[in-house]
Amino acid sequence: MTLTLRDVEVAGRPGLDVRIADGRIEEIGPRLPRVGDVLDGRGGALIPGLCDHHIHLFGLAAQAASVPVEDAATTAAFAARIAQAAAARPPGAWIRATGYHETLAGDLTRADLDRLAPRHPLRIQHQTGALWILNSLALAALGEGEDPPGLDRETGRLWRADAWLRSRVRESPPPLAPIGSRLAACGITALTDASVTMDAESAERLAEAHRAGHLPQRLTLMGGGALDAPADGAFAVGPVKVLLDDHSLPDLDDFVARIAAARVQRRPVAVHCVTAGELALTLAAFETAGSRVGDRIEHGGVIPADAIAVLRRLELAVVTQPAFIHERGDRYAAEVAPQDRPDLYRLKSLLDAGVPVAASSDAPYATPDPWAGIAAAVARRSRGGVDLGLAERVDAARALSLYLDAPSAPGRVARRVVPGALADLCLLDAPLADVLRAPSAAHVRATLIGGVRVHG
Repeated sequence: MTLTLRDVEVAGRPGLDVRIADGRIEEIGPRLPRVGDVLDGRGGALIPGLCDHHIHLFGLAAQAASVPVEDAATTAAFAARIAQAAAARPPGAWIRATGYHETLAGDLTRADLDRLAPRHPLRIQHQTGALWILNSLALAALGEGEDPPGLDRETGRLWRADAWLRSRVRESPPPLAPIGSRLAACGITALTDASVTMDAESAERLAEAHRAGHLPQRLTLMGGGALDAPADGAFAVGPVKVLLDDHSLPDLDDFVARIAAARVQRRPVAVHCVTAGELALTLAAFETAGSRVGDRIEHGGVIPADAIAVLRRLELAVVTQPAFIHERGDRYAAEVAPQDRPDLYRLKSLLDAGVPVAASSDAPYATPDPWAGIAAAVARRSRGGVDLGLAERVDAARALSLYLDAPSAPGRVARRVVPGALADLCLLDAPLADVLRAPSAAHVRATLIGGVRVHG
């Protein structure tokens, strides 16, 4: 298949044509011969397709059938959302709510949820994704048997047991096509699923969705264990994921052993680090085991200033989420001491120090829209108007670049619109400088993956 894009801006040069053949950019220049299909760019910028370097695809798909409570303003508003969901469902139907935080109604227990939904099995996910709280009907629906270590049936609290919960709920898997379309509409052409629970069965589901075109983006999958890439390239295998929780950190020897196991698989390591304690242990583990190019810090929620030089020396990339400053900034402002706020979700200080940095969404725990992340990286302002870490702001062009690196080398290998490159492209409706004045997915006119239009 051959496609000619006419009158596009490439790397700041307007009025160019781009010819695509066999899934790659073949030629760029003014007034190229019109070969094959023609797409009029109308002067808009043509940039590499965006990559979300840390996302949870099944969680994002399930969110469509969930009750979001993260932005509920009060305890009463939170309770009202659950009540509305119950009124819309027959008794006995599951209610799945997401985005809960203690600031809404304290530390919820089974008894609290029984009062909220006395006739429906109800499960509520904490904003971090680490915890579910279940009411009595939900616990009964899960049945008896060997419980995972993280389940306390008395309180209804379930820690880090998503795979077990899915196996017991027995719901139909959520469709992936809607999120494939949604992400394509944002100009996203590549995704790295960072779920520690990724196994062969889950990976095959994603591979089948990709083959069917429901999830057209190029896929890289992490996971806590061994994973084999299929021969047809439906997904690539990414780093081994190590998930840390501040309240139950592994000892250093155990952590070092996990890194060694990843080296046996010839895979880099990606470590979930939200707190300063998690980061300190991670740096000690890499100091002991040795780090390699490709090893990553996921989130970097709190990075003390003295850790920046260590990150640089160990050549660790940081894959962060700028949108959290906007979406959760009001809570950070209330809970984090002013002297510690500069450590939150750093950007500019890391980049200035030479630490490789890439951006991502962590969806469904924040918006999957990368343009919202770009705007947040520029403004560093919460929903309520609180400025957080203004010294960490970057300009919009730099923020965009954090989404343009190769999935296999976030923060290290920038993708360009050049001859020979894969035709994974995002066509905007205006020159790039104009788009970056007010970053928005509304500017995405078309998205191409391997030269095939998947949006627009």
